[in-house]
Amino acid sequence: MAENLKGNEKVFSTRIDKFFVGLERAFNFLKKFFVEVWVPPYEFKEVIRQCYRIGYNSLPLISLTGFIVGIVFTNQSRPSLSEFGATSWLPALISIAVVRAMGPLVTALIAAGKVGSSIGAEIGSMKVTEQIDAMEVSATNPFKFLVVTRVLASTFMIPILVLYTDFLALMGAFLNVNVNEKVSISTFFVQVFDSISFLDISSSMVKSLVFGFTIGIVGCYKGYNSTKGTEGVGKAANSAVVMAMFLIFIEELLSLQITNFFRQL
Repeated sequence: MAENLKGNEKVFSTRIDKFFVGLERAFNFLKKFFVEVWVPPYEFKEVIRQCYRIGYNSLPLISLTGFIVGIVFTNQSRPSLSEFGATSWLPALISIAVVRAMGPLVTALIAAGKVGSSIGAEIGSMKVTEQIDAMEVSATNPFKFLVVTRVLASTFMIPILVLYTDFLALMGAFLNVNVNEKVSISTFFVQVFDSISFLDISSSMVKSLVFGFTIGIVGCYKGYNSTKGTEGVGKAANSAVVMAMFLIFIEELLSLQITNFFRQL
């Protein structure tokens, strides 16, 4: 009994040690990024190439998802509003929900799955095949070329994808409202823009920047610290997605509290 207790205590202690060691590595990785991002040379071509990969290659999935979200949310909201004879409030309700929460959150979760896993797997495979070591030997800064460029690209592109998702979700909602309530596009979008404020749009964009940074830095961190060959690459890609989604939900909660605080001022 005593030996089992000692064994459990040792396992628990080992896990605690690994947790704090991981926190230290993540902090040092984050600190190194903020140092390297200001130091020349600046890899503008690689940043643009990564922006293309992250943004353009994500458009088909983002387009379909955004459009469907608008239609589904409208269908789900109509019965509740119709009970009170308030279906005319559908455009306002949809615009507030999409701009404040659904657009940024849906886009970030999709990007975490597609972009985060891609970054983690790509850098992880370069790590285990010693390509990163080869870059250091050839006088290339692998951290700046691989990490800084991808984090900047994801930070820049996620807000643009969020605006695109918002537009498609609202178009999907308009199509649904037009078919059922015979509302014209001008009337629909007048109600949409009357119901949202500058604070809604600005908070959505700031939140999207944070989401993009989180997806990029988590994917790069997991890939850059992967080990154990091809098995480590798979774990890096998987853990990048899980950790990015977990942090996105926490950031969404925090941003909601901050936005509500400013809205009450």
